Amino acid sequence: MEEECGVFGIYGPGNDVASLTYYGLFALQHRGQESAGIAVTNGNHIKIHKNVGLVTEVFSEEDLKKLKGDIAIGHVQYSTTGITSALDAQPIVCSYLQGNIALAHNGSLTNAKELRNKLANNGSVFQSSTDSEVFVNLIAHYGQNPIEESLMKCMIDVKGSYSLVVMTENKLLGVRDPYGNRPLCIGKIGDGSYVLASESCALDTVDAEFVRDVDPGEIVVIDKNGINSMRILPKGKKALCIFEYIYFARPDSTIDGINVNYARYLMGCELAKESPIDVDVVVPVPDSGNASGIGYAETAKLHFSQGILKNRYVARTFIKPTQALREISVRLKLNPIKRILEGKRVAVVDDSIVRGTTSKKLVEILRKNGAKEVHLLISSPPVKFPCYYGIDTSERTELIAALKPLKEIEKYIGADSLHYLSQEGLYKAVGKSKGFCSACLDGNYPIPIPSGEGLGKNCLEMSNDKVGNHAK
Repeated sequence: MEEECGVFGIYGPGNDVASLTYYGLFALQHRGQESAGIAVTNGNHIKIHKNVGLVTEVFSEEDLKKLKGDIAIGHVQYSTTGITSALDAQPIVCSYLQGNIALAHNGSLTNAKELRNKLANNGSVFQSSTDSEVFVNLIAHYGQNPIEESLMKCMIDVKGSYSLVVMTENKLLGVRDPYGNRPLCIGKIGDGSYVLASESCALDTVDAEFVRDVDPGEIVVIDKNGINSMRILPKGKKALCIFEYIYFARPDSTIDGINVNYARYLMGCELAKESPIDVDVVVPVPDSGNASGIGYAETAKLHFSQGILKNRYVARTFIKPTQALREISVRLKLNPIKRILEGKRVAVVDDSIVRGTTSKKLVEILRKNGAKEVHLLISSPPVKFPCYYGIDTSERTELIAALKPLKEIEKYIGADSLHYLSQEGLYKAVGKSKGFCSACLDGNYPIPIPSGEGLGKNCLEMSNDKVGNHAK
């Protein structure tokens, strides 16, 4: 799975806001590795620099020096609607009735096609294939109102998942959808500057003190008068994506009061209670399996060892045009340590299985490196349904747990045994059973999605042939 993106914003008169945003985006790089961008305002106009690539590839020291101002927003992206190009990179910057605006979006709108067609019929122009551009056009559509009121009207129109950072020439705004499906938090730097970020790890990086999470359905406005909050929509049934804790978020982040690393540790503990196995060593699949592996080993009183080495210099391994290169990428990214595995009965702890191809290849590699037995332990329930809210999961016809029973998955992967954490165990680990979206696990979609027989996630893909972009 791939997260769609990470967003960052700072209201910091007197600070080098471009550099702080750069470091904030670097901390959020795990949320998106296809493109990056920063927009800065000096109170009169907005300057932007964005392109395809990692944060370190897109920005040079000279690029950052050109971005002078008091407010900045930034974005890292892994696209789930539209192909990635410089046109699809964010933030999106435009001029409208009230002046200049920049916007960065994390999530996915489930009624984007409907809104896009409606806006286009009324004269709106689209330059990219991303659903995020719908927000900008809606803001312009309601441009006779102040930005806060325009955003309120947008929130009535749009359906789906979104966390936004929005910048005008003199304000920074943060918006979270009524379900709180995507995370967004507020930080404060000692001199009175405020920060918005997808995860608290980005606040730590720029030495900002965590203030609180943005509430579902809330608009936060930061300007020369400080920070203010408003809400037009009643709180919906909270539905934070459960996979933030399973895989997406950095382990040092705390989201909606729950520390990610500790939640993963407890997932391993619960998995050990549900699926005890007699093995010689517990080995995690780095990095998201590390904490769960420790929890499993400690609870089961088994030996724990880092028997698989992750290549820290591998990025964007999802760009794999052939099956042969996909298999090479597994070996490039994860390399077993033969001395730890040879002749051992091994319990391998991983966070999830989507298609099963990576797990199959990993089991083969472990056996080639001498593992006597390979037992695969997954610290989440089976992924059976596609996501419509900003996560790049497959069509249901490609999700192995939707197609095969447990024993057939076990046979396909080649493991001696396969064990998933139950949904009840997952909820025990995060400390509560309500307030999450677990649609990819149980098919209960909390936010309305388009209906249709055999509907797949590609129903949300959009194209814009006039600018040369096509839906994936």
